[in-house]
Amino acid sequence: MKKNKIFVACDTSNLNKVKKIIKYTKNKKLIVGYKFGLEFLNSKKGRTFISKLKNEIKFGDYKLSDIPNTVRSSIKAVKDLKFNYITIHINCGFKALIEAKNVIGNCKLVGVTTLTSLNDKSLKEIGFDKKVKELVFHQAKLAKKAKLDAIVCSAQEVKIVKKVFKKEIITPGIRLNSKKDDQKRVLTPNEAYKNGADWLVIGRDISKGNIKNNIQNLINHLDK
Repeated sequence: MKKNKIFVACDTSNLNKVKKIIKYTKNKKLIVGYKFGLEFLNSKKGRTFISKLKNEIKFGDYKLSDIPNTVRSSIKAVKDLKFNYITIHINCGFKALIEAKNVIGNCKLVGVTTLTSLNDKSLKEIGFDKKVKELVFHQAKLAKKAKLDAIVCSAQEVKIVKKVFKKEIITPGIRLNSKKDDQKRVLTPNEAYKNGADWLVIGRDISKGNIKNNIQNLINHLDK
């Protein structure tokens, strides 16, 4: 039976917390990777810990967004950490995506579409004329053109993305209940998988509180 795949978001600067997350989320029913966000990546002990972390699926969620030369240099600077996935904002442009792809090596380059904390109103405030679904579809086409290895998008847009992008799709904004926190475009794990997501990114619903119980709650939820 095919196992569901999740990335557990290690969004903290607390090294002991990250160790607990990794220790208590290991199980035989899921394929589990670990997403390290900017909070941990920029912490005092974060880089050293990641450099020594072996036999795990490692996701460096840098969300790079800069000029082509800086993006290229940034990826080269973290290659020693041996990430399996590294994120880059598709909005930084085609040339930057190509520069990143040229130096990424065996690591998968993941294009970030429109953040799940944004909605149509948010985009209008920034200055975008397109609605979320239109913009994500446009970003997915650019990701395909740049030959990226995966895409990050809301589970609500997976079906749209799959029309043009045939590789891995990673979906944050996953909630086991109706609580959205700072997210706007969310779905449950089962809804996300049903839409065609390959990986789910789950943070607070696993890391907050009793991690063992939370991972079991997720498994129970997926078994429904």
